[in-house]
Amino acid sequence: MARQLATVIDINKCMGCQTCTVACKVAWTNYKGMDHMWWCKVNTMPGRGSPRDWEGMGGGYDKEGRLVLGKLPTLAEFGEACEFNYNEVFYEGSPEAYLHPVEKPSWGPNWDEDIGGGEHPNSYLFYLPRRCNACSSPPCVEACPGRVHGVMVKREEDGIIALDDEKCEATKCQYECMRACPYKVLYAHTSRPSVAHKCNFCLPRLERGVAPCCVRQCPGRCVWIDYLDNEEGAIYKLVSDWKVALPLHPEFNTSPNVYYVPPLSPPRIDKNGNFDLDQPRIPMDYLRSLFGSGVDHALNTLTAERARQRRGERSELMDILIARQWTELLGPFPKDPSEVGGQR
Repeated sequence: MARQLATVIDINKCMGCQTCTVACKVAWTNYKGMDHMWWCKVNTMPGRGSPRDWEGMGGGYDKEGRLVLGKLPTLAEFGEACEFNYNEVFYEGSPEAYLHPVEKPSWGPNWDEDIGGGEHPNSYLFYLPRRCNACSSPPCVEACPGRVHGVMVKREEDGIIALDDEKCEATKCQYECMRACPYKVLYAHTSRPSVAHKCNFCLPRLERGVAPCCVRQCPGRCVWIDYLDNEEGAIYKLVSDWKVALPLHPEFNTSPNVYYVPPLSPPRIDKNGNFDLDQPRIPMDYLRSLFGSGVDHALNTLTAERARQRRGERSELMDILIARQWTELLGPFPKDPSEVGGQR
């Protein structure tokens, strides 16, 4: 029977530090032709994200289950890596020189970081880590013209979507996988025409019992990894028992396996400067547009269980989310990378 790895990300604990982003970048995309690739990134919401306005680029499946090919993002929409005037600043000795991009960029992976939405005094923002969703119905695999040759496969043993870049290069397609993915988390290699790259869930680490970079390096303890069918695990309880962890944009119909605990909201402030405790500052319609109709139940449950904890009563849900022992986040991959050879 096929198994599925999943991750849960508690948005309420994400502080936008980008540690997961940098850990992934150093391990996987710190090479020529991959400057613009951020397999893991943390976007500020509301925001246009990376690639710019990705939520409206299309892809996924329609209501009848038919594959939809959306827009192919451009390099400018992802945000090209900047070249800086290092020679002028460090070697030419001009007292007026200061470090700046040689060409002014027009977008980047965190171009609108910490801007958010709303109007003072009711402005708001939250952070949304994004990576490959290891979808149960992956449109990237269906769209790949080389899938019969194993270019892209969804692995039976763990549900990871693996991409063989050598076979991909031989296919010489037009990046159909990038068009089909509605989350736009695949990238074109700038030095190898026709080659796409994507998050691989740190598969070489998993095979040695080590959790992915983004999970293990998170200082906020906000990311869990485990198999969805492990009924004793935190992910099963958050997704299936408590139903407080939700997929992003379920209307894309890909059944993603990255789940989010939605953000709790401070109350709105009225015109007299008083808190209106019945009105959340983050609009519920906006949260429903991200996480679907289940977000109402999730937030109500989180609020009720938090109140239970504050009354001094035990809450299984709060115990899971607090994660007092950080190894609880690692699921079946608790090994220290320093103790395992051959690690990235």
